[in-house]
Amino acid sequence: MENVAKFIKLLIALVACMFLYMYIDQYITDYKRAYQVEYTNTATTAGTDVEVTIPKGASARKIAKILKNKGLIKYEGAFVKRLGNSDYRGKLGDGTFTLNTGMNTLDMMKVMATKISEDTKTVQLVVPEGFTVDQIGARCEKLGICTKSDFISEVKSVPKSDYAFLEDAEIASDARYKLEGFLFPATYDIPEGMTAKEVADYMTKTFSNYYKDSYKEKGAAKELTIFQVVTLASLVERECNIPEERNVIASVYYNRLANGMPLEVDASVLYVKTNGMYDTSVLKENDKSRQSGYNTYLNTGLPTGPICNPGVACIEAVLDPAETNYLYFRISDPVKGTHEFSETPFEGNTPEGEGDGDGQE
Repeated sequence: MENVAKFIKLLIALVACMFLYMYIDQYITDYKRAYQVEYTNTATTAGTDVEVTIPKGASARKIAKILKNKGLIKYEGAFVKRLGNSDYRGKLGDGTFTLNTGMNTLDMMKVMATKISEDTKTVQLVVPEGFTVDQIGARCEKLGICTKSDFISEVKSVPKSDYAFLEDAEIASDARYKLEGFLFPATYDIPEGMTAKEVADYMTKTFSNYYKDSYKEKGAAKELTIFQVVTLASLVERECNIPEERNVIASVYYNRLANGMPLEVDASVLYVKTNGMYDTSVLKENDKSRQSGYNTYLNTGLPTGPICNPGVACIEAVLDPAETNYLYFRISDPVKGTHEFSETPFEGNTPEGEGDGDGQE
């Protein structure tokens, strides 16, 4: 009888586990289906008007949280993902808006997007991957958006508390600009009359929209802050010319850091030498002895901060580097910009070679 009782208990436990598994599996299936519907839905139904207030400078995730708390959306991640893949990325404004529970998320974005009337003149500002604050400022001045000095003054001394991605950053006193690295490379339609501060906010908001939670998780797993990830990505951006080499170059930097070796990145020295303009790719031997927190020949570890504004591809390369034992690389084909890699020093050349990171116009 005792064995029968044990068998019955075991059978009941197994049946309970089976039903629990079925419940969890169904829950996950329903969640995925509902998430996908909210991500792709284009229908509009009858609903209730809801007034929402979006604070100035709110990131996509902050906006999504506000909408969820107001009962307008269920899945914050679906909203952020859809925004990042839409024409409204970086364009959601602050203020009070009337939305409706029957709206799809694209409709909500349209209402909250910065209003640009049809007769408002706009200027197309193209910011390539690898551009610096100085280069962006110079381009803004050339296009008549704002002066370079106005743009620089807006990004030079911003409070860390204004930007969530800077909260855990250890920014040295010799950092040229706190926002270097966080002005997202993209093509922007700038309305006539937009101030230098609004242009910078537009770019940093776009960065926040693109820097996914999964990036934060991967960075944290490597014990890197967002600031450190972007700093490493900026080095890869300026030194890499071939997409296929990004992850390999990132692995070289990780290997050198792990071995306590200086990174010896030419572009980090050129960043200071050219005042962020990268208008020369020539690095002389005496430049390597120039005292600076950005000088990765004199110092070990990461430079003071990012040396440009990297694109998503280089950020992803830093978060998912190739697995190699390489400690050195140098240019193998100056025309194509390809590199050769090695575990041991090259004879008669520096680890990175010459002619890297010569500006990306």
